[in-house]
Amino acid sequence: MDDADLQRPELYINRELSQLQFNRRVLEQAMDGSNPLLERLRFLCISCTNLDEFFEIRVAGLKQKLELGSSQAGPDGMSPQEILKAINLHARELVAEQYRLLNEVLIPALAGEDIHFIRRGDWSATQTAWLHDFFRHHLFPVISPLGLDPAHPFPRILNKSLNFIVSLKGRDAFGRSGGMAVVQAPRALPRIIQLPPEEKGNGPHDYVFLTSIIHAWVDELFPGMKVEGSWQFRVTRNSDLFLDEEEIDDLLRAMEGELESRRYGDEVRLEVAHNCPEEIISYLLGQFGLERDDLYQVNGPVNLNRLQAVYDLVDRADLKYPPFTPGLQEPLAHETDMFELLRRRDILLHHPYESFVPVIDFLRQAAADPQVLAIKQTLYRTGADSPVVSALVSAARAGKEVTVVIELRARFDEQENITLANRLQKAGAHVVYGVVGYKTHAKMILVVRREGEQLRHYAHLGTGNYHPRTTRLYTDYGLFTSDPEIGEDLHGIFLQLTSMGKVSKLNRLLQSPFTLHAALLKKIEREARNARRGKPARIIAKFNALVEPQIIRALYRASMAGVEIDLIVRGICCLRPGLAGISERIRVRSIVGRFLEHTRVYFFENGGDPELYCSSADWMNRNMFHRVEVAFPIESRKLRNRIMRELQCYLEDNTQAWLLQSDGGYHRLVPGKREEPRSAQQMLLEKLAG
Repeated sequence: MDDADLQRPELYINRELSQLQFNRRVLEQAMDGSNPLLERLRFLCISCTNLDEFFEIRVAGLKQKLELGSSQAGPDGMSPQEILKAINLHARELVAEQYRLLNEVLIPALAGEDIHFIRRGDWSATQTAWLHDFFRHHLFPVISPLGLDPAHPFPRILNKSLNFIVSLKGRDAFGRSGGMAVVQAPRALPRIIQLPPEEKGNGPHDYVFLTSIIHAWVDELFPGMKVEGSWQFRVTRNSDLFLDEEEIDDLLRAMEGELESRRYGDEVRLEVAHNCPEEIISYLLGQFGLERDDLYQVNGPVNLNRLQAVYDLVDRADLKYPPFTPGLQEPLAHETDMFELLRRRDILLHHPYESFVPVIDFLRQAAADPQVLAIKQTLYRTGADSPVVSALVSAARAGKEVTVVIELRARFDEQENITLANRLQKAGAHVVYGVVGYKTHAKMILVVRREGEQLRHYAHLGTGNYHPRTTRLYTDYGLFTSDPEIGEDLHGIFLQLTSMGKVSKLNRLLQSPFTLHAALLKKIEREARNARRGKPARIIAKFNALVEPQIIRALYRASMAGVEIDLIVRGICCLRPGLAGISERIRVRSIVGRFLEHTRVYFFENGGDPELYCSSADWMNRNMFHRVEVAFPIESRKLRNRIMRELQCYLEDNTQAWLLQSDGGYHRLVPGKREEPRSAQQMLLEKLAG
């Protein structure tokens, strides 16, 4: 079969529809009664947050293509119009399932655990008095209702903010007849209000939605007028940032300007209360320039993801996953000198099962060590009060050469990264923002230390961000090494990012946008060649997404040549497994569980001389061609075998694994009658955590 045959649209799953499938798998975790109840609520909120971002970025991008008159189809052959039509169908089913789950399953189950969301019609006299007092003292002084008339046009509505459209009757002090008004809920107030448990009649966990409080006393915002009705609504806007790269002379200033515009980007979705009258809906759609397909009527709070607050408010260990202490490997627990340890051996960490503290200790020791001359690091997402940044600040203040490549365009973390950049610059660090047009997504630290008459490199490379909070939630690998060739490679990559010049040949690392894509194609084709020659041939790869069509075609060719291929793809997968004569030897599974699977690992059998890489890169177009990414080899046989054993845990999972079918759907595995239930995440917790 030639390459043209492998480009047929029916061989590819649409990217957007695959992404919605992932969000459905997340929602299934909320439906799963074997998960703790508050964790199920959290999964529901995550599915809502994911859907928000899907509309803000993916749907917004498709709408932009239509506005520009583009009808270009992707590898799957679907035009933007066809994709939007399919999204409309699948997203509506997903939203309906979210609210059905909330109203019919989770709220009753929470009530069974004495956690109540009390509806307005069920408030006692005491509760009503307390809530009315809350409205008068906390809401009334900060709400600015906006009447709509020729002198007061429809206001600008902030992206994803909670608002109410109010229908009024009567005449005001100026003689103006009633019409409509908009009430914008204060952004600073929580959307879930806890009734004081110490007051008589209240339970330990009684909550009221902020929307209910505003509905109850909205008439007090319009004295002398009659409120005929009020209905909540929320608009989702295009949140992708546009930067004209030919016109940028200061990326930081350009980003600061674009962040403000994100809050008021083009409208892409309108959510309204399910009981909102048709004439009000038509009015709102007209104000936002949206069509009926962009409307979602919901039976519950329009900002459903704000229910996440309940998880933190309710201190019930029995309703959450059991706590765990990340493990600390024996040499790290006793060796206080990281440099001495790394001269003897490489160290591999698997978060969150193993502690992130050694990474922080590595930076702190480098900051305090008088023999350390320079520290270079990339930061993509790292958190507001990060100990990583504090260590870099300490190093800069100690007079070391500290160079930090901060990616200002890390989506939805841009403002935080701007703040971090300013903090580091004030401390005396050299801060650069990478290369315009290429996001710096690689995760790497390079420490330069004087040892006798020579300089020695110590490095850390990871698959995930230097973010202490997400290292408790995401699975990621991190490698410490003092390998001279890897240190030399990192030095060259940092030179690329901070200076200008030609790309130097790397010894061991693979790098986007230069060598990674070509190397992956070459390695996949080598496996196919080995299979045809009867040599051992196998590919195992784990990452977040598989989209890039050239890699997909290479995998198809390898499968046809006889290579056994196992892909562990958490989210989007555009490859169709199990197609007769094409992908019969390819199996694709997704693991969705307590932790967000984030490790990227590529294994190639290589005729009996195995190669294994960890990487910051998924197999997507953007990672291959529009980002600075790094894949690093695991040379130690002991560490390589360890990763292979851990990958095997994922391949044996029969409780949290979903198998991708050739039609694009997913089938969840369940243990057979004689099978022992196996969860990769649970096995790794038991093996690695403290």
